[in-house]
Amino acid sequence: MSSDVKAMTDAEILDRIIQLGFEGKREWFEAFKEKLREGLPEGTGVALRGSVVTNQKFEDGRPFDADGKRTSDLDVTLIGKAAMDCWDKDEFYIPALHTKPLSDKAPHIAPSLNALREALQHLVKRPVNFQATANIILFGRDVLFDEPYFIIIEAGEAS
Repeated sequence: MSSDVKAMTDAEILDRIIQLGFEGKREWFEAFKEKLREGLPEGTGVALRGSVVTNQKFEDGRPFDADGKRTSDLDVTLIGKAAMDCWDKDEFYIPALHTKPLSDKAPHIAPSLNALREALQHLVKRPVNFQATANIILFGRDVLFDEPYFIIIEAGEAS
């Protein structure tokens, strides 16, 4: 398997995600997706970003979980206006296009989604962060800043 995400097939990327973020347990990954479908506004797309996709931490280039088992977080990007509407209006990096992360450090910025985020953390036994964005921002981060992502739920897919 290539270390460069851009050279990998979707099946190889998904396998990497399951191995790294879900301890190789496909059932955890499927349960994670199901909880997202049940708990998010209808039509919300979901992508995973960061070191679970690249196996390289953005800050220092070290591998996923380099600091020990379950120390790396899952960066979950929610795609669509309905998800962005869950954030407090003052908690956007780019108004109406890209939110700040909902995390243990900032659970108050999208209170209607925090219980879901915490349930997902319990399921996968590692930190989970949510950020909401418009599709164009997600695409731009990939192309302009080499921040790849992997769609796990297509926007508009039935909840």
